[in-house]
Amino acid sequence: MRSIIIGFVAGAALLQNQPALPSTVLLSLMLILAILVALRTRDIREMALRIPLFVSCGLLAGFAWSGLFAQHYLAHALPKEWEGRDVTVVGTIDSLPYRFEQGVRFNFAVERIVDPEGDAPTVPPRLALSWYSAFHEDDLQGVGDVQPGARWQLTVRLRRPHGNANPEGFDYEVWLLEQNLRATGYVRPDRRSSLKNERIDAFVPGFGNVVERSRAWLRDRIVAALPDKEYAGVIVALVIGDQRAIVQSDWKVFNRTGVGHLVSISGLHITMVAGLFAALAAALWRRSFFTRAQLPLLLPTQKVAALAGAATALLYVLLAGFGVPAQRTLYMLAVVAAALWCGRITRVSHVLCAALGIVVLLDPWAVLWPGFWLSFGAVAIILYASVGRGNRHVAGLKGREKWRAMLAGAIHTQYVVTLGLVPLTMLLFGQVSLISPVANAIAIPLVSLLVTPLALVGSVLPAPLAGWVLGLAHLLVEWLALALQWMSGFSFAVWTSPITAWWAFLAALIGTLWLLAPSGWPARCLGLVGLFPIFLNVAAHPREGEMWVTAFDIGQGMALLVETPHRRLLYDTGPAYSTDSDGGSRVILPYLKARGIAKLDLMIVSHSDNDHSGGAASILDEIDVAAVSTSLPAGHAVLSHARRHERCEAGQQWAWDGIRFDMLHPAGESFDNPSLKPNARSCTLKITIGTQSILLPGDLEAGQEADLVENDREQLPSTVLLAPHHGSGTSSTPRFLSAVKPNIALFQVGYRNRYRHPKAEVFERYRQMGIRRIRSDDAGAVTLRFGRGLEVEEYRAAHARYWYDRPNAVE
Repeated sequence: MRSIIIGFVAGAALLQNQPALPSTVLLSLMLILAILVALRTRDIREMALRIPLFVSCGLLAGFAWSGLFAQHYLAHALPKEWEGRDVTVVGTIDSLPYRFEQGVRFNFAVERIVDPEGDAPTVPPRLALSWYSAFHEDDLQGVGDVQPGARWQLTVRLRRPHGNANPEGFDYEVWLLEQNLRATGYVRPDRRSSLKNERIDAFVPGFGNVVERSRAWLRDRIVAALPDKEYAGVIVALVIGDQRAIVQSDWKVFNRTGVGHLVSISGLHITMVAGLFAALAAALWRRSFFTRAQLPLLLPTQKVAALAGAATALLYVLLAGFGVPAQRTLYMLAVVAAALWCGRITRVSHVLCAALGIVVLLDPWAVLWPGFWLSFGAVAIILYASVGRGNRHVAGLKGREKWRAMLAGAIHTQYVVTLGLVPLTMLLFGQVSLISPVANAIAIPLVSLLVTPLALVGSVLPAPLAGWVLGLAHLLVEWLALALQWMSGFSFAVWTSPITAWWAFLAALIGTLWLLAPSGWPARCLGLVGLFPIFLNVAAHPREGEMWVTAFDIGQGMALLVETPHRRLLYDTGPAYSTDSDGGSRVILPYLKARGIAKLDLMIVSHSDNDHSGGAASILDEIDVAAVSTSLPAGHAVLSHARRHERCEAGQQWAWDGIRFDMLHPAGESFDNPSLKPNARSCTLKITIGTQSILLPGDLEAGQEADLVENDREQLPSTVLLAPHHGSGTSSTPRFLSAVKPNIALFQVGYRNRYRHPKAEVFERYRQMGIRRIRSDDAGAVTLRFGRGLEVEEYRAAHARYWYDRPNAVE
């Protein structure tokens, strides 16, 4: 069985890396074949043949099952012709709503479509919706009090699932697919529709609705008891698993100190609570609830305790939102309880594999997320380093000896987890928290034994007891946060390195297993050799005579990383998405960290518009930026984060590694003209390597294009052009394009952006002039490698996945 499950997981992982799905018929035949072969393989006694066959059957079954699962979810698609059109739907609030400054987000289960004109589309059964208080800057609307389980009639504007596609970035599209959310959109204002947005029923009975309403009730109680408290979001996360209220600055501290796994409903918390209720049930049943019923004669106490523990774990996991670590613990406890009820002794490895198989069976996309591998990897490495090693049993010890044995066991477990997960964390994140053992030694007992029980009890107590108990839990979290902030401030708190290659990961994994082998294993210290490749890993860079340019898929904004053999420049930083999220923190920094880039030699912010400057502060606060060049006005918020700043002006030039950089715009006197818009002062940079070049004009408009053609025509010809102002109708004039004569034009635009960039007539103009057009909303991030030739790599094409939707593909 273990061989089949391991193969099944491998098959699911293989399917998730496919550019296209096989047909439903082929997948069904593959699944049937796998089952038939597995049934025949049971009769084979030779283990050398039996195990490979079982693994192969599992691989085929996992591939086919995951493909059929994906086919089923992908079938619920919004027709392309209904993108951007209003449709009125009736349904229920299907998730725990998340309220933010601009409105509220929630999932919506569609029951029916209101179709007064008889041309209703096929709407997916589940939608991810936002309800904004400000539809546009001058168009305010009231946001409804949406509660889980309530039935609403809403007029919405939908679009097909789409997210930014960048190397090492979060894949929003596959996350939506996993949640079976096959369209996203927003609620339209009442006055823009003939049908009113209104609540029809306060609550619609249903199992899922009861669970989500209970979670909302607990969250509301915690928030009410801890008004304006800094770490109320942490308490909410510990009780119901909703982490969305924890700010990014706190996550940074938690991740640097390696305690992020505790800021949720973890397996440890579930096991602790389930064990507590199991012990309580056993004590009461053993005493027949203090009656003369002699209940243990009817049903053994052990079975009652197992049932109570499993039921408690199920309830807690439902409150947790069914995250992977919670699922893993639930399924492991359920397998143990089932084995006990059936009177069968089961091995721990069987329990872990059973949980692994159930998770992937119910959610084939789980294999794509780091939490899946870290959760099962942590348990597996603990089992490897402890089971069957003759560990000291503490049951027969007393007093100090017992406490010393327990402390030694806890220290050994922390050592095993910290060392054992090094290869995996370097592969997934490119960093390891060196301060983690100390931080976890403090945080694990504090959070698990004090904060979590207090938070759980306080969330259900009546006022004012709830406020007192939750206040104490919050105070403990505050004290812990102060200690973690102090520890995270050390420069050595985290070891960072470029994302590890597969061969280096395997070498490190073998080395780690060698180090954690049982006593008596020969030369265990030689396992350190296996770790050398990941710790000696250095960032990749262009060779002499080469230059790399990465144009990020950052939504409606601009951001490009320019790399020479020894220098790096960032041109623009993308937009600010919200007060707590921007292109810098969401796209650029994860990419830089994954590449092992800890320093930028120059950051150019072309002008002050949000879609160009929104991510600058996050980047300046996080990594070393030697200098900043901008056209920003004095007093702009970004400048306060810069170590050294200078204005960009026409005539500035420099050379890095034999590559020439020329600033063509703006003229110095333009800064004295208050009537000019920020676009008119866009820092315009031309980079030349040999006979090739790229022109980065920011948001230049027709007037400034004409000035460049008039004054610097000889410098304009370029191999690659970043389309001015995202291809707006006020830029990319025929005269300018004729002067630049690009072979390739990059359009950094957001999918279905409200400005409708690039304008159709402008986009067509590029085609008529024979210029190859690449859109970021279709291609994803684009990597240009200049050298003897020019190599162009589009992320969505080079890393094609079956869930990618490319509606704007350019022929």
